[in-house]
Amino acid sequence: METYGYVRVSSTDQNEDRQMLSMQELNIAESRIFVDKQSGKDFDRPAYKELLNQVKAGDLLYIKSIDRLGRNYNEIQNQWRILTKEREIDIAVVDMPLLDTRRNKDLMGTFIADLVLQVLSFVAQSERETIRKRQREGISAAKARGVCFGRPVKEPPEHFAEMIKRWEQGYQSTQEILEETGLTKSTFYRRLREYRLKSE
Repeated sequence: METYGYVRVSSTDQNEDRQMLSMQELNIAESRIFVDKQSGKDFDRPAYKELLNQVKAGDLLYIKSIDRLGRNYNEIQNQWRILTKEREIDIAVVDMPLLDTRRNKDLMGTFIADLVLQVLSFVAQSERETIRKRQREGISAAKARGVCFGRPVKEPPEHFAEMIKRWEQGYQSTQEILEETGLTKSTFYRRLREYRLKSE
């Protein structure tokens, strides 16, 4: 039997230290701890896929909490079934001792574990939907205040009209204008079109 750990954070700027510490306290070898820095909306994750390729029947997988496995109710249920029924491995959720498939393998124990799994999976997805709703509301409120999202608009220099004249007369190349203004080629041509429309 081998013992594995799975760690997930939602993005590259989030810190996985708390989860890693839990795995180290369980004496799991670092080579058997799989870390994904990706959303929990689905299971299309490189480290998780690599984990699935390594685990075999009788192995044990630790996760810190059920939402670290995922935040999609149906997917959590499905992956739990794949891991425990098809792959025949045990799973232990550190923050929820009731979710430990090594214990209480009788009918009542299985029923309680399944019930707890369903509740926690529901909570995980509800939290994800709440976060997304707050993000949408926050973006809408920011836009209403005039906050701009995306890359800042690169404005042409004040002497852009003179530059265009020199460019049209062949005295200045496109590359020279790009280097002088810091504009990308697509932005330069967009500003050129705008300039010509204003001049008409």
